[in-house]
Amino acid sequence: MKKDECFYLGKIVKKYSFKGELLAKLDTDEPDLYSNLDAIFVDLRGNMVPFFIERSQLHKSDLLRLKFEDVDSEADADSLLKSDLYLPLDLLPKLEDDKFYFHEVIGFSIKDKNFGEVGIIKNINDSTAQALFEIDSDGTEILIPMNDEFIVKVDRKNKTIHVNTPEGLIDLYL
Repeated sequence: MKKDECFYLGKIVKKYSFKGELLAKLDTDEPDLYSNLDAIFVDLRGNMVPFFIERSQLHKSDLLRLKFEDVDSEADADSLLKSDLYLPLDLLPKLEDDKFYFHEVIGFSIKDKNFGEVGIIKNINDSTAQALFEIDSDGTEILIPMNDEFIVKVDRKNKTIHVNTPEGLIDLYL
């Protein structure tokens, strides 16, 4: 399995017990969807390694307590700390209406109500307080906040996101 065939689920953040159990912080609004997994991919030095899950349960709000097969000691668990967790894309629940997954809209065009055609989404920057569309407009990068109030419509069929940004926001970049 290749990383681009998967979606990021979360990261192993700490050990839970001396018997190899781990806690993973999930990057989802619905952690309960992932509480009964059979297997998961762990990114170990760039390789997607499948691990079978003996048992798992939600721990507190957004943490998943995991017990992998053949991970039976603290040393085994230590080797997995800070590793990213992935699942195949086909396990993503389908989203309706104007909701979307970040990876899904890369390559979509952005059309602003006032400005018109803005450009093509090259990336989503979610390292800031608010996620941003990174748009290529004929070689110029334009950043538009992914604010629900700005997003008017997601047209999956035509691969276009219609937005209504504050007047002058796009002009700042040009």
